[in-house]
Amino acid sequence: MASDRDIPLAERMRPRKLADFVGQKHLVGPDGAITRMVQSGILPSMILWGPPGVGKTTLAQILADEFGRELLKLNAINSGVKDIRDIIEKAERSNFIGQFKKPIVFIDEIHRFNKSQQDSLLGAVEKGTICLIGATTENPSFEVISALLSRCQTFVLEALSKDDLLQVLQHALQSDEWLRNRKVEFVETDALLAMSGGDARKLLNFLEMVVGSFSSSEKPIITNERVMAVLQQVMPMYDKNGEMHYDIISAFIKSLRGSDPQAAVYWLARMLNGGEDPKFIARRMLILASEDIGNANPNALLLANACFQAIDVIGMPEARIILSQTAIYLACSAKSNASYVAINKAMETVKQTGNLAVPLHLRNAPTKLMKELNYGVGYQYAHDFPGNFVEQEFMPQGLEGTIFYQPGDNVRENEIKSRLCQLWKNKYRL
Repeated sequence: MASDRDIPLAERMRPRKLADFVGQKHLVGPDGAITRMVQSGILPSMILWGPPGVGKTTLAQILADEFGRELLKLNAINSGVKDIRDIIEKAERSNFIGQFKKPIVFIDEIHRFNKSQQDSLLGAVEKGTICLIGATTENPSFEVISALLSRCQTFVLEALSKDDLLQVLQHALQSDEWLRNRKVEFVETDALLAMSGGDARKLLNFLEMVVGSFSSSEKPIITNERVMAVLQQVMPMYDKNGEMHYDIISAFIKSLRGSDPQAAVYWLARMLNGGEDPKFIARRMLILASEDIGNANPNALLLANACFQAIDVIGMPEARIILSQTAIYLACSAKSNASYVAINKAMETVKQTGNLAVPLHLRNAPTKLMKELNYGVGYQYAHDFPGNFVEQEFMPQGLEGTIFYQPGDNVRENEIKSRLCQLWKNKYRL
């Protein structure tokens, strides 16, 4: 493969066909959803959701080539409604002059489009003027308007595994002329893989930096020590478009979970100084308020939700104060992941046991037939009993006495535990 050193290594190594695509076997493997779609010859509008560097842009280009379509690109960060209208008009002109294959409009970071920008795409998608492929690192259920989302298939791309990343490295060493000529030798790969965080683009960019740090007379021998020495000098402070995005938000959430308000405010400042979307930060705090605090302090969820709504009204720069107040409150709060653990256990049990029958006494009986079948018979209405409680079975047969929610060891949940033990006696040994 011919090499052009003016083109970044990650771009030189970009796959050109599905067979060369690394990872995402659930989509592009022999029985993958996108493979079957290509075989069928039908290309719907779609949203590609996944972390940076897993192949969203590459996949859009490959699909354009596979279907023989023109690929028109927009980046939501620097495009407005006028740019969308211009590209739709270009697509309409292409159709008018006889190019019957509607072009693909690829919009990177589509979650950064506001409602009016997304609305401007609806007509063209509905009429079939364009095939839309949107790429996003954020959950499209939150960030893409429902009208547009309902007209697109959503495909989830996963972070690349260690084996995937090693395959990317091996392919680059074998295929790229510059790397072959340098005779690169790997002693260790751990640091390079860890710093990439499952991002193939980042991995290849880092590889190029490390190899480039050796003089032309030196044989590049890649060790963990060398990788860390080079990357610590060149890593950006913060890149809201991907490079440090996930690392910084991870540090922020872990500081909140670890009850360190000082570190939480520091990482918050790093994100805000880097131009991070305040809604992204607030949404993560809203999740944490339930996942990591829960019933240890139910007010945490209320405050986090109020924060999420308030910053939409206030906007920056004042929104920083609301984010700071909420972050400090969450960091200082008592912690419990009992609700998070409980639902995971319950969902795993449902997966293992299937759809167990609802006990007859708990069933609704809106029809005569259901009443004749004894639906609801034997149900005891709690408010008819002292203390608004009567012991009866609410679990399906086979799960009696199963515990999903184990209250955490904190003031609030100790009160909950005491009440449950008092009500249920020895049934649930909490």
